[in-house]
Amino acid sequence: MNLTNIRETPVHIAFDEVCKKAADRGIRVTGSELVGLVPLSAMLEAGRYFLRKQKRSTGVGEKELIRIAVKSMGLDELAPFKPEERIIEYMLQSNNSSRLVNMNLEAFAAETASESPAPGGGSIAAYVGALGVALGTMVANLSAHKKGWDSRWDEFSTWADQGQELMQQLIHCVDEDTRAFNRIMEAMQLPKGTDAEKEKRQTAMDDATRYAIEVPLKVMRLCYRSLDVIEAMAQTGNPNSVSDAGVGALCARAGVWGAYMNVQINAAGFSDTNFTQQALQEGKQMLASALEREAAILKMVEEKIGS
Repeated sequence: MNLTNIRETPVHIAFDEVCKKAADRGIRVTGSELVGLVPLSAMLEAGRYFLRKQKRSTGVGEKELIRIAVKSMGLDELAPFKPEERIIEYMLQSNNSSRLVNMNLEAFAAETASESPAPGGGSIAAYVGALGVALGTMVANLSAHKKGWDSRWDEFSTWADQGQELMQQLIHCVDEDTRAFNRIMEAMQLPKGTDAEKEKRQTAMDDATRYAIEVPLKVMRLCYRSLDVIEAMAQTGNPNSVSDAGVGALCARAGVWGAYMNVQINAAGFSDTNFTQQALQEGKQMLASALEREAAILKMVEEKIGS
């Protein structure tokens, strides 16, 4: 069949309807075939749909959602389903192996330790924050599937979904912070021999500096929001994993504080004082609140571990 509006009739709904019609006729659908390409959103929503039918947490990674969708609809029954060749976004995206997030852990650590100024503290703050909320998400998924807690799977699935979204945004910020640094370096290298060149260079410097303040401020907000997930899991999640929530809180606080340092250093001397004052004030308040929330979460964790 041709699906002309997947918002009205998603792929998984069409597949389920075919299965029902086949069952009415005593036939069992064993698989399906995709002709052409499919949007990533269609595969992700299909994965979530089949997980919800199984009453399992939908707060899993993109690759796992695609795997669930492929297996549930039998898209690999006739031939191997290769996401990089069948999903539109994967076909369009450039194969940029230089992205930090494409490195393995050892290579990323080695690059950080090298004499290259990037990745620096801003990228690390974003990555530490991503690890923190990843731990909170793990606790949510473990809680959703804990024996005897079957009636609470949707509650924890919602938290896991929120954690996955924050984690993906923070991972994106790992490279975004490095791009912000590179923009400043590029602006500094612009010629300044004439008044026109000086003006153009100053404008580029101002734009790059503003961006270099906005990115770590964004990281602060994301890390701070991740404390919602972590706190909920420390309070109501699987008690066997409460220490993981505690480590997540430590990482989230480190992400907030590390990003705030980058806000401070990039704001120093920036000509737009109104912007910097607002950014620094927001950052200062966020850091103070994050420290309080971290302390409360760790106290909760210690009490549960000690009981």
